[in-house]
Amino acid sequence: MFTVIGDLVDSRRLPDRAAAQERLGDVLVSVNDDLAEHPLHPPMSQPLHATIGDEFQGGADDLATALLAGLLVRLRLLPAIDVRCGFGHGEITVHDATRRPLLQDGPGWWAARAAVEELGRRRTARSWYDAGEPSGTSDPVAAGQVGQINAFLLARDGLVDRLNDRGRRLLDGLLCGLTQRELARREGISEGAVSQQVARGVGAVREAHRMLSSGAPR
Repeated sequence: MFTVIGDLVDSRRLPDRAAAQERLGDVLVSVNDDLAEHPLHPPMSQPLHATIGDEFQGGADDLATALLAGLLVRLRLLPAIDVRCGFGHGEITVHDATRRPLLQDGPGWWAARAAVEELGRRRTARSWYDAGEPSGTSDPVAAGQVGQINAFLLARDGLVDRLNDRGRRLLDGLLCGLTQRELARREGISEGAVSQQVARGVGAVREAHRMLSSGAPR
């Protein structure tokens, strides 16, 4: 499984932490719902859910879906709240499926936790991937690919940081399969205005995710 562990950035400085956690819960539900109906990605195999404190987690059957889930959460929380996500890969063991959050463990979660810890050392980064310990030649992500994935994440998140509110909404919509015409109607702007935003970086992020989804490790 490809695992996701996320948390709120500088949550102790938020003026209303209870409201922030409530907002996070609503966003996690919306992302799960949108991925369940996504035209290119399967639903999360373990839906995103809040765990302890300011953290949330989830799991996907492919890397592209996991990375998309983390981005959608961030897009829907910015600018008032920012999140960082550690992504991992490996087997997981659910010890008690009746508990919420699930009582579980395994290398997949250890890898995601290691990625979160790396983000603690890279203060401006918002996403990181750790493939965990290799278990054989059939590992879906070779060692050389890990660096490429993290380079993609750094560039992607850097572009997102430069978007304004409308740019983030447009990117969110494009990533979820909406057309530029549909987005123009929803925003109350011309298709030309949408095209301008797409040309300024929104389209690059969308296309990068499309390319990743077409060849993502499973």
